[in-house]
Amino acid sequence: MGRSVFRILLAIALVVMTGCNLSSSQPLPVSSHTPNPTLQTLHPSPSQPPPQIDSTRLFQHIEALNFERYQASDRDRARRYLVKTLTEFGWKPQLQAFEGGMNVFAQRPGTNANAGAILVDAHYDTVNGSPGADDNGSAIATTLEIAHLLGSRPTQRPLWIAFFDREEAGLIGSLNFTARPKNLANLAGVVNLEMMGYACHTAGCQKYPEGLPVQPLGDRGDFLGVVGDQEHLSLLKAFQVPTSNPSVSNLPAVITVPIPFKGLLTPDVLRSDHAPFWAKNIGAVMVGDTANFRNPHYHQPSDTPETLDRVFFTGAAQRVVDAVSALLDE
Repeated sequence: MGRSVFRILLAIALVVMTGCNLSSSQPLPVSSHTPNPTLQTLHPSPSQPPPQIDSTRLFQHIEALNFERYQASDRDRARRYLVKTLTEFGWKPQLQAFEGGMNVFAQRPGTNANAGAILVDAHYDTVNGSPGADDNGSAIATTLEIAHLLGSRPTQRPLWIAFFDREEAGLIGSLNFTARPKNLANLAGVVNLEMMGYACHTAGCQKYPEGLPVQPLGDRGDFLGVVGDQEHLSLLKAFQVPTSNPSVSNLPAVITVPIPFKGLLTPDVLRSDHAPFWAKNIGAVMVGDTANFRNPHYHQPSDTPETLDRVFFTGAAQRVVDAVSALLDE
């Protein structure tokens, strides 16, 4: 998860300077982009039970990516693994190069030609000196598992998969992705995965960002957090849908948080790759374990696979599969 949000805040601030009144109850007009109109009435109701996570496969991805992904050569090594794995799962990934980096993007169609797509994404780079098992290996593994489980599953909406480069350098990969109009055409919503695998169970181990528009629901970090822009609540509602797979257990609680004014009042929630989509007025949620507000290994050499909570991580990944399945089957 990146700390630099200057470019996002600058883009939003420019809109504010042109006359947006923060005291208004109207949504913040960040961009002239018009999202898929079906997003506003999206009420997830899965037509088929969601598939079950394979925890062994999930952790195989974690181990395969257990190395620092900061230098260009290491990011290239990670990118080769992503492309190879997606290809083995039956996808046809494409590479989108930009100055200093490269995104991985793959698409598969839905059965309804008029339905907008759901994009699931994760960044694959790390900060210097950290192997990034949680940040962001856990999210990469979850995204790959979604690609495997849902890649050949018939659904109403198209499923898109993206792995963004240079998130830790200031959301550069996702900013480049959203700057290409073709990438945004027919996009109904985004599920951005950011650190999925750490839990803490002692009193006081969970902290919260300042200005969060909800009452904290406890001081233990045993839940999955989902934040979304207030103008696209249907994406948040998808994470409130109970699982319809009776064989699934040990699912963590989910806390959903609607964020007003595209995060202007809570800049801590702008530190990941959903923020450029908010700036384009495209509905997006960030799903994760709350990063440095819980995980003491954040951006440290100690962010290794051994520190992950396997039960929590598997359950959190299942929650995402359930939600994405619901969104795709609408």
